[in-house]
Amino acid sequence: MSEELFNELIAAQQEKVFLLAQKIIPHITRDDILQPNDFSDLENHPLFRYEEGVLEGLMTARMAFLAKMRDSAGDK
Repeated sequence: MSEELFNELIAAQQEKVFLLAQKIIPHITRDDILQPNDFSDLENHPLFRYEEGVLEGLMTARMAFLAKMRDSAGDK
């Protein structure tokens, strides 16, 4: 797995989260979904929260991957 693959997966999931948010709140912006707790319709929507959790998991995995790569490079 590479950083590029993580970036592609994250970009696809970000788009999925945004499109879902737009179905729930048509006027929402990409900046708005950075703080979904400001929108009770998003805050309480189980599918939105699930997809947002998938996104957070991918971003966490990317950070762990990058840290491991830096650690491995330092061991050489």
